Amino acid sequence: MSGGTKMETVNTTFQYCDQLVRDFERVINKPLLHKSSVYYTGVDLGTAYIVLAVLDENYQPVAGAYRYASVVKDGMVVDYIGAIRIVRELKHELEQKLGTELIYAAAALPPGTFSLDSGAIKHVVEGAGFEITNLLDEPTAANAVLKIKDGAIVDIGGGTTGIAILKDGKVIYVADEPTGGTHFSLVIAGAYRMSFDQADQYKRDFKNHRELMPVLQPVIEKVSSIISKHTRDFDVKEVYLVGGTCCLQGIEDIIAKKTGLPTFKPQNPMFVTPLGIALNCTQEIL
Repeated sequence: MSGGTKMETVNTTFQYCDQLVRDFERVINKPLLHKSSVYYTGVDLGTAYIVLAVLDENYQPVAGAYRYASVVKDGMVVDYIGAIRIVRELKHELEQKLGTELIYAAAALPPGTFSLDSGAIKHVVEGAGFEITNLLDEPTAANAVLKIKDGAIVDIGGGTTGIAILKDGKVIYVADEPTGGTHFSLVIAGAYRMSFDQADQYKRDFKNHRELMPVLQPVIEKVSSIISKHTRDFDVKEVYLVGGTCCLQGIEDIIAKKTGLPTFKPQNPMFVTPLGIALNCTQEIL
């Protein structure tokens, strides 16, 4: 695929997604205070961040907040009380800014973990004071924003890589494996003799991405092999990346080379899933 054609594909594919994310980034700093008959909140309990995205009655972003947290490990809640506390604090912070109570929320889990952890996620959201109205897997949530008809959505989070394969807009296969941003940080910590937290901060600075690529290539190749393993039995033509770890510049090029599949990502992959969760929020309590 030529560079020009690829850029045109990216621009067309992510038009709605990138606009929605830009609107969301704006309201994180400056919430929209117009009155809405109802507010829909997406709660994304990530391994590295907890993100709350608030939409109005027309499903447009009005407010948002996020906080670094380590309450989830490999897609599972490991600090139940800490998770409730952070979600409750972020909820209260947004309620103060908007001057209203946030009632309805949706949440998501890595694919394939429903039987293991759906109760814990539900209880965290309810424990923070929300009425939970939907619980779905993360790549499906992301597709509410991406609007992909065919291909593989790959959500590279802090602890796991989740994959959803879509055909005619329907999810036909999901999988989740433990490799993600945490593993990237561990490799950096080892290579640079840093603490894990220092490595995590170093990884987030865009200025360091070019230098880090050779160090992180083996882990990115591991992610690529996970994608190849789960897509080989399906007619997947393209891969779409979301999740905070995909903010790493150039990650899509290595994955495309290793999988042999054209690989695309939106401008800011970190907020796609929380916005998708919010878009799936309703007023019908589970």
